[in-house]
Amino acid sequence: MPPTPPTQLPPVIFLMGPTASGKTDMAMALRERLPVEIVSVDSALVYRGMDIGTAKPSLQQRAKAPHGLIDIRDPADAYSVADFCRDAESEIESITRAGRIPLLTGGTMMYFRALRDGLATMPAADPSVRRAIEREAERKGWPALHAQLTVIDSDYARQLHPNHSQRICRALEVYRISGKTMSQWRKAQDRERTLSRRYRLIQLGLGYSDRAQLHQRIEKRFLSMLEQGFIHEVKVLRQRGDLHIDLPSMRAVGYRQVWEYLDHTENAGIASAGMVAEADGNNGPCRELLHKGIAATRQLAKRQLTWLKQWPDLRRICVDQREFKQNIELALNFLGRESL
Repeated sequence: MPPTPPTQLPPVIFLMGPTASGKTDMAMALRERLPVEIVSVDSALVYRGMDIGTAKPSLQQRAKAPHGLIDIRDPADAYSVADFCRDAESEIESITRAGRIPLLTGGTMMYFRALRDGLATMPAADPSVRRAIEREAERKGWPALHAQLTVIDSDYARQLHPNHSQRICRALEVYRISGKTMSQWRKAQDRERTLSRRYRLIQLGLGYSDRAQLHQRIEKRFLSMLEQGFIHEVKVLRQRGDLHIDLPSMRAVGYRQVWEYLDHTENAGIASAGMVAEADGNNGPCRELLHKGIAATRQLAKRQLTWLKQWPDLRRICVDQREFKQNIELALNFLGRESL
């Protein structure tokens, strides 16, 4: 049976961009003009109780425009790329059956790629191998193991932060079990069930022609998070007693930095109300938190922009070159040319 022509496949929209580029506002504006339903593509928004530091759409925004795959996991639970692909495909199928168009938006680029290209079948986890890797990391640190991975599989290592313990550990585990790198497993994956074979992908990428403007937005938003009570939010999470800094949820950008700040202030006996005003006084730890939080968010944005720079078939929108309404019209023009 011949394959279905691409123009006859049901559409799926990807709306990608770096952190603080206005993806949520763009998605909600498009929903007012098009028969779309929004699905979040964000590895932190899946967690309940992590609202301020993730810039999660507010309850009012979600009442106006529901978002799939938000608040579906407890922060103590892991959420893998495979979990996301399964959940996202279920959302896409449900939305399509209802005669609507899935609009997937977020900044977790690895999720987008896995959904677009499919996942390779990997070797099963081996607890003894994993424990050996974790013990080695305790002695040497995760950057040292990231360096090992760079020698073994430089392509995959380039995609990871040197402290991304979960993915570094898994990549080394796969190699030690099978003798094949993560990149080799991915090249061998079955692409027949990939999203791009079953749907017509229309991919929009938000970006900045002036990186300094993005940095200013990142700084302003991090300061706003502190004013809204970000430090208190992390305090509440810490008080549960079952969370720790090595969990995937607490490694999210911003949360790790606030967690470490609270470790420092509690160990030093420093009282903190968690307000941004502290940064204007003599509270050195809070000034350091501001610096580290903003720097980590900038690094995240840099990695996201690197992904987007290499992303094929991407309709690019530089959001700092036009007014918001003009960017919406440009996005609609791109989507209109694809005959939704």
